[in-house]
Parts: sequence; C-alpha cells; structure tokens
Amino acid sequence: MTRVKFLSKSESLYGFEILGHSSVDCNDDEGKIVCAAVSSASYLAANTIIEIIGDKCDAEVDDAKMSVCVKNPSDKTIAVLEGLKLHLTELSKQYSKRIKITTEV
Repeated sequence: MTRVKFLSKSESLYGFEILGHSSVDCNDDEGKIVCAAVSSASYLAANTIIEIIGDKCDAEVDDAKMSVCVKNPSDKTIAVLEGLKLHLTELSKQYSKRIKITTEV
C-alpha cells in the first residue's frame, strides 16, 4: 500500500511524504498503474514547486519514498500542494486498498 502524509500547520500545507508501493507483486497491473499515477503527480508537484515557483525546500527521493518539505511556502506552492492532495484523495477513493491519505498537523 502507498501511504501519503500531507504536512500542515496553521491550516496550510507545507509538504508531503510518500512511502510504499501500490502494487502487490510483479504481475499486479492495477497496482503498477496506481503507483505510476501517484509518482507522476508527486514529481509534477515537486518539480513545479522547486523549478517553476522557486520555493526552497528539502526534498528526498529513494526507493518507495519521496518527501518534500517547503520551508516558507508561497501561496502558489500551497495551491500546488492542495491540488496534489485533491488529486491523490480522489485516486484513493477509487483505489482505497492501494492508497491511504493522512494529514499531519
């Protein structure tokens, strides 16, 4: 299962952490598709925040792990993070056994 934790303070998002895979085994095509969707959306958000908006952040990517923590998120970055949360929340409704969304305050 993929676990996505959004990081929030003062009701504003400032980052996210993603752990795990949505696929159960090598032959699990649905899991691979869900995993790819989560990865693609997460990389889009991270790259937009870092390269387009230009907010400074700590980012880490490893096997089955991605984290982005923005030190002083601008309104644009908050909007990107809210968009990612909405996208992944809707995906988790369709694939509830593959994705779990939480928010840490």
